[in-house]
Amino acid sequence: MVPKKGAYMAKDVERLSEFYQVPLRQPSNFFQVVIKKGSLSAMRFLTAIQMSHPEFLEGVSRELWQRIWSEDKDITEPESLLQAAKKAGMPEDLAQKSLSLMTSPEVKTRLKENTEKALEYGVFGMPSIVAHINEKTELFFGSDRFELLAHHLGEKWLGPVPHKSRL
Repeated sequence: MVPKKGAYMAKDVERLSEFYQVPLRQPSNFFQVVIKKGSLSAMRFLTAIQMSHPEFLEGVSRELWQRIWSEDKDITEPESLLQAAKKAGMPEDLAQKSLSLMTSPEVKTRLKENTEKALEYGVFGMPSIVAHINEKTELFFGSDRFELLAHHLGEKWLGPVPHKSRL
């Protein structure tokens, strides 16, 4: 919605893609995909997975991320969600069950609670990391904050480990 920022972000995505060796590209119709369609169905699907089969949460999350940010594919339609689950190795019956649970009051309530908790921590965008350090809650925003997070954890930051198979 801010033209100069949009142009900058497009260039920055190219730089990040090359640096991390991860195929990144903005959706071809950014406004339609990100602003208008959004990600509510994907978030509900992931919440259902988190509640019933958390062992698949990371893999399905990564596949959905890759669909929208690497492959310019949909993440809102049921078939798209099922394709991401399949690619992540989630059995079809469990994926179908998660799909059916995503409209349940329990899933909607959990997602709302998770969102409210994020807001309580001060989260305002992504990527955000909430760290609990020495009984204090610290918020870090941006993919360029890992070194600072490591410092607060008393760890040495060794830098990113680019690898194509990380997704």
